[in-house]
Amino acid sequence: MTGAATKILTVFEEVIGIPLPVRVRCWDGSEAGPPDAAARVHFRNRRALRRVLYSPNELGLARAYVSGDLDVDGDIFALLDVPDLVTRLGENRLSALPLRSLVRAAGTFAGLGAVGPPPSPPSIEMRRKRGKRHSKSRDSATVSHHYDVGNRFYEMFLGPSMVYSCGYWPEGVESLEAAQYAKLDLICRKLDLKPGMRLLDVGCGWGSMALHAAQNYGVDVVGVSLSNEQVEYAKGRVADAGLADRIEIRVQDYRDVDDGPYDAISSIGMSEHVGLANLPRYTAKLFDLLVPQGRLLNHAIAAVKSLSDNVDDGRSFIDRYIFPDGEILPLSKTIDALELSGFETRDSEALREHYALTLRAWVQNLRENWDASVLQVGAPRVRTWLLYLAASALGFEEPHRLTIHQVLAVKPGDRGASGMARSRSSWYRSIEVPQIETGPRVD
Repeated sequence: MTGAATKILTVFEEVIGIPLPVRVRCWDGSEAGPPDAAARVHFRNRRALRRVLYSPNELGLARAYVSGDLDVDGDIFALLDVPDLVTRLGENRLSALPLRSLVRAAGTFAGLGAVGPPPSPPSIEMRRKRGKRHSKSRDSATVSHHYDVGNRFYEMFLGPSMVYSCGYWPEGVESLEAAQYAKLDLICRKLDLKPGMRLLDVGCGWGSMALHAAQNYGVDVVGVSLSNEQVEYAKGRVADAGLADRIEIRVQDYRDVDDGPYDAISSIGMSEHVGLANLPRYTAKLFDLLVPQGRLLNHAIAAVKSLSDNVDDGRSFIDRYIFPDGEILPLSKTIDALELSGFETRDSEALREHYALTLRAWVQNLRENWDASVLQVGAPRVRTWLLYLAASALGFEEPHRLTIHQVLAVKPGDRGASGMARSRSSWYRSIEVPQIETGPRVD
């Protein structure tokens, strides 16, 4: 009698449409697939199949993994790096299957006891969003869902830098902490920060950019975030550094900032939360907050492919678990909005490979602190983050899926004066990275 593992593997290969170099193990002890496969999947119970049956795409498999009904034994990169797997899981391929194949798949699942009511999604899944998309109240709720899960958890995989965005890894930089220092310093150089300037840091996170700019460039900083936990943490770091007179951290929506003008604005990993519909309002607001010849550095993930006509319908793993309402826009959309608002785009630097390195470093930190992380936020959330970080790393390693750009724009002054130097040489002089504590801060 054929075991459950062989039947499951056969169905998945037919649905996905490619051979799977995966070893499958099931609740009945059966195994199938190449014995030496680096990717190993363990279906712990029949409920895992029901999750996939009711959501036959990436969301169903993610729910099975997050809930613990399905396990990935060994290296999760080996599973996610199966050619075309992530792309195909994002598609509803059942609709393209012949009726005969659908009947066969349904019969196999029924014979394995997978027929029954749909299992409840894991409790950490965000399903019901209230209010208009990207309204202030809804943005506040979605940001809280992502960030207000415990600063201690973020410490464990971000490390001492507490920077949750792509690092910068020039030659000679080998640690995550050094890469984040180098990234913050590069942004300060592009903004041409000088003592006495005012910097607005939109989406200030845990305060790392504000601290770096004040300590190393002598500027006064206002940082705003919608996350209460981030703001409290950042305020503590500012107080510990003795910079409360130079740095102000607020719980505030960027749309409510009204104390300009600022000499420079940094927006690091924040505009992904703005949304296409609100992008013109975002760029116009930042334009209005700047002095003439003031600079904006917008550091954001970008989509490689053109946008579809419809906004994400909310059925993806990313929308339900990681970035509710997040919108990854093509670079062209961001530049269009900047220039229509009056900005002059002066530079755009792609850092795709840098983000892949950063994400792999975060995965390593999370693995090394797995048990402590589970104690902090529970196994479902830690599983969610491992899946997200690993899949994202692979997404940035491929040239046609995701990228990230630092876009530098200036608000022209009188007669179009930009105040910009004639070359980029000052941005890329050797970065003196100080001795930095490495590794996650774990007590």
